[in-house]
Amino acid sequence: MLIAGEASGDLLASELVSALRGQLPDAQFFGAGGTKMAAAGVELAFDMTQHSVIGITDVLKNILKFRRLFHELLALAIERKPDVVIGVDYGGFNLRFGQAVKNYVHENPFSKWNPKIVQFVSPQVWASRPGRANKLARDYDLLLSIFPFEKAWYAARVPQLRVEFVGHPMIGRFTNDDFRMTSGATKDASIAHRQPQILLLPGSRKAELQRHLPTMLAAVKLIRQQLPTAKVKMVLPNVVLKQMADNMSEPGAGVEVQIGELPWALAESDVAIASTGTVTMECAFYGVPTVTLYKTSWLTYQIAKRIVTVTSLTMPNLLAGETVYPEFIQNDATPEKLSHAALTLLQNESQRAHIKSQLGKIIASLGEPGAAGRAATAVLSLFP
Repeated sequence: MLIAGEASGDLLASELVSALRGQLPDAQFFGAGGTKMAAAGVELAFDMTQHSVIGITDVLKNILKFRRLFHELLALAIERKPDVVIGVDYGGFNLRFGQAVKNYVHENPFSKWNPKIVQFVSPQVWASRPGRANKLARDYDLLLSIFPFEKAWYAARVPQLRVEFVGHPMIGRFTNDDFRMTSGATKDASIAHRQPQILLLPGSRKAELQRHLPTMLAAVKLIRQQLPTAKVKMVLPNVVLKQMADNMSEPGAGVEVQIGELPWALAESDVAIASTGTVTMECAFYGVPTVTLYKTSWLTYQIAKRIVTVTSLTMPNLLAGETVYPEFIQNDATPEKLSHAALTLLQNESQRAHIKSQLGKIIASLGEPGAAGRAATAVLSLFP
């Protein structure tokens, strides 16, 4: 059984399923996820990715819906009794689900069902509420990590939890693709004598689009005052978000909106303006200087700023130990600040060179291709 609640997790889960099937051809898969999991042969109870939200405010607005989905999946797990339950990212939901399964097993010792519980992608317990590591150690048989520092972090706090660093799946996903050949690294270093390419990545959730896109579009207007020939593209993961973006954009805004094909867009971009999150690692992989931002509800921000302990929400910054990507959070994420930072990245060649050098070091730390295969091997090792 696999559960993924976001577009990135849906892709990651589909790759894991393919790797598991390669080692265990007769395995059966069911759960909740999205279109990529379905295409990989997972029998979905429903499309979980359609319900993706972020922040305490959005969760509270949808609490009854999530409670219903949670209990539907728990009932399905109890009915079908999978050998292993794998949560893929989506930590807020999946950690509770793993705990619920373990509680059921403990309360029903005669059911003879005691599945292995696995989490693929560590919740960011090292960034906030580190006490959640104890819950992972209590309920989980295996944690599959995609960042190199996490294994040591857990070992120092909950050594009884088995943690395997399998590498970042992005490396195997993109390494051999021809479009890397057209990346920014192969372009003329000077942007002054050609049409600059700007990429907007507002996020993969409806709430992110609603909060980020107006600020991004206003920043684009300011950028075009100095670079009127700038070409702007926006990449979104699905049709629903594209329709929202089209409705939010002014006619003649001059922003090309495409669904998917992010690697191709990154390969031809000079700078990106992106929400903090998974996509910043893809920007890093393609060596794209990026301005990051995040805006959320007032309540979520007030809670987050009291519990988040890391210095940045942008993963390349955390991995580098310095501000590689300029980051603007909440009220700091203004059109003026975004446009100024983006123009600096476009016009300061020495800064661009430093960023690309740091990004190369970050990517080199993420392991070799084959993360999904290593994750599948680790899962199957639970069954000697």
